[in-house]
This record gives sequence, C-alpha cells and structure tokens, in this order.
Amino acid sequence: MDSKVRLHVAQATALGQSVEVTRDQAHYLSGVMRLSAGDTLTVFDGHNGAWRARIDSLSKRGGALVCEEQTAPQRNPPDLWLCFAPIKKARTDFIVEKATELGAARICPVSTQYTNSDRIRRDRLQAHAVEAAEQCGSTFVPDVADLTPLDRLLADWPEERALIFCDEALSDDPSWSDGTNGQGAPALPPMPAAILIGPEGGFSPQERTRLRALPFAHPIALGPRILRADTAAVAALTLWQAARGDWT
Repeated sequence: MDSKVRLHVAQATALGQSVEVTRDQAHYLSGVMRLSAGDTLTVFDGHNGAWRARIDSLSKRGGALVCEEQTAPQRNPPDLWLCFAPIKKARTDFIVEKATELGAARICPVSTQYTNSDRIRRDRLQAHAVEAAEQCGSTFVPDVADLTPLDRLLADWPEERALIFCDEALSDDPSWSDGTNGQGAPALPPMPAAILIGPEGGFSPQERTRLRALPFAHPIALGPRILRADTAAVAALTLWQAARGDWT
C-alpha cells in the first residue's frame, strides 16, 4: 500500500538501492505506523531527492528498504544560516524545528555574555532537525553546529557572508521602528547570509558595539516591540525568505 510516511536515512539513495533502517526506525515503522514487509514509504538522504521505497524486511533489530522510484528531485534551501543563543530546552527545540521548516541551510547555536544555557546536546537538536524535515516534506536536513562563543564565531566569520544582526535595542529607536532609519532602512542582503538572534537578556553593550562595527554586519529591527528569542528567529527567517529566499 502507498504510505505518507517519510523517513530520513543515512545511506545514499538511488534506484534499486537497498537502504538499512536502524532499530529505532524499525520500531517507528512497525510499532507506531503499523507498516510491514511489502508496504511503501518515502525516504530521503538529504542529497538525492525523495524516493518511494518498499520495505524488504523489518524486525526489532532493524530492517531494509529498496528504493523503487524517485518521487521528488533534491531541493536545497537558500544559503542562509540561523545563529542563535540557546534558551530554555523546549524553546530551543522549537527554534531548531522552525528553522528547518522555514528553510535554514545551517543552524549555529551561539553563546553570548547573557546566554542562560551554556551547553546543548547537539545530537538531540540534530534529531529534531531530522524530524522536522521528515514532517514538512523537505528533502534537505540542515546541519546543527556545536555551540560556539560569539567572539570565536565573529573572529572566524567569512566576510562574503552578510550577517543580519537582529538588534532588540532598535525597537525603541523611532527612526528604525517606522522603517526609515532616517535615510531608509537597509535592505535585507542576499545570500550567502546569516541571521543572528540574541538571548533572552539581549546582547551586551560590548557585543552590540562590536557587531555594529563589523563591515559585514547589517543591524535590523523586528518592529516596534521586543520579541521573544524564539519569536524573533521565526520572524527574521520569514522576512528574509519573503524578500530574498525561495518564497519569491
């Protein structure tokens, strides 16, 4: 039978390719989705599009699928990174999930002076990105980087990549909140680009001064109200995708 189940696999997919599934994936297919040998599902490896695959074998220890037909070509998102300071666990998970759905190409957790969470579990966040890609119909899974101090991130920054610095302090500046910035608000730069979202306490004065001095940084306001970090990430990604990304 045809199935709407989508599964990200580690092996490369191709016509006739046999693909192994892990123990956890086998449990999901058989115990949760009630599939068995002979049933079909959609698989993708993040590089070769989506494929209809038939279950060849399935057990508690794992299983095997066979790719029978490509159902969608590979579609990569625009070259846009999301850099953000981790917040509470559930809200950090939310940011990773929504960044994947909204088409971020890379997700970079960043520690700042006011960051409340000084550690992350990269493997868990990567799993959230995989799950989000499975659910939203994507054929691409963004890489979730290790937590990096902001100073190190900026020191190693590739200058050809524009950094869109979402500065909550600008929400109180009338020349920014009305969208004019006196001489006109800067347009969102094209790719390659990255969006930087600060922590719950915002950026420190020292961080803000450094960011505004960088030639590749573009400070922007996200309206007249200060947004929560998770809301700001979604808003900034949406604005960039609508203006410069693959939504146009």
